[in-house]
Amino acid sequence: MPHLVANEILIPEIASLLSEGREVLFTPTGCSMRPFIEGGRDTVLLTAPKKVRVGDVCLARIPLAGGGYTFVLHRVIKVCGTQVTLQGDGNLSGEEHCPLSDVLGSVVVARSPRGCRKPLTRGWFWRYICRPRRLWLKLYRHTLLKLY
Repeated sequence: MPHLVANEILIPEIASLLSEGREVLFTPTGCSMRPFIEGGRDTVLLTAPKKVRVGDVCLARIPLAGGGYTFVLHRVIKVCGTQVTLQGDGNLSGEEHCPLSDVLGSVVVARSPRGCRKPLTRGWFWRYICRPRRLWLKLYRHTLLKLY
């Protein structure tokens, strides 16, 4: 049975390892990156970000309006100067914004529980098919996801 560790403990440790130049393998939670990364099931390998580009899947610290912060593993949809905009592939709306310095790591590879490498494309096509994407995500949740 997998052990769940609170983000407040896990993410600073991941950030520390990445800053030392190490790679980190972990299982993210949540469904915001469906269908490319299935939370609680798939594993991702992170490295320190060399250059953050549109289409990269990154771990980032997102400041909250009331103070504090949260962490997301989402795709970069815009880089403007020192600001980064992210959005989950499974999200049809809503974006997160953070300084470039708050991007902690980049996903190098994602793997299914069977060990198969999952395609982490740059996400161009996926981002531009919003209406069909809504249908595809519904189909994925109600049929394909149940096959695993």
